[in-house]
Amino acid sequence: MLNTRFENIKGVFFDLDGTLIDTAPDFVVTVNQLRAKYNLPALTDKDIRFHVSTGAGGLVEACFETENEESFNQVRQELLDLYFDLNHPESRLFPAADSFLLKLEEAGIPWGIVTNKPEKFAVPLIKRLGLENRLVCLLCPDHVQNKKPHPESLYLAASMAKVDPKDCIYFGDHRRDIEAGKAAGMLTASVEFGYIPPNDTAASWKADYHFDTFEHIYNTIFTQ
Repeated sequence: MLNTRFENIKGVFFDLDGTLIDTAPDFVVTVNQLRAKYNLPALTDKDIRFHVSTGAGGLVEACFETENEESFNQVRQELLDLYFDLNHPESRLFPAADSFLLKLEEAGIPWGIVTNKPEKFAVPLIKRLGLENRLVCLLCPDHVQNKKPHPESLYLAASMAKVDPKDCIYFGDHRRDIEAGKAAGMLTASVEFGYIPPNDTAASWKADYHFDTFEHIYNTIFTQ
């Protein structure tokens, strides 16, 4: 049963990369494959992991040197093509995430994903992990006019779950996630196991809650 502090929660939503699913291992492979093509040395997992939640553009800025907008766009497209072809073999739910999802389902609480990851990449990943028939929504930038931090996708998620946004909580590992959740009137929770760069801190986002593992989430939201 829900902990008293969360007894009004009727819907739970997650960002995808770095929040519900650890996609960094596949980005590490993709980035280093492309660096090898350009005769650049491989980067460490840590060097790449911090930048995954910034999207393809952020990864290119952090992991490659481009001379102008044209070369930037070329490298970005090559990165996306390689990532698509890789088809997410190493991406997994974060530890204990599935136990939390099962508990939500047992309690009859709908859950979904609201991400800035394009549908082209998100749908195959969700299908490979066997989640497509469990979530109430998978919302990508393709489905709205304004991506996060605009709250449009979170309003749509609540509507699809047939719940009021104020009765929902949104989990994310980036400042824009917390800004979007607050703008939608939801409770917000930062996950400190996500892809947060060293020059940023989750505490500065002023989320309502902060969690360091899915075990922490489970044990806080549900009573034992």
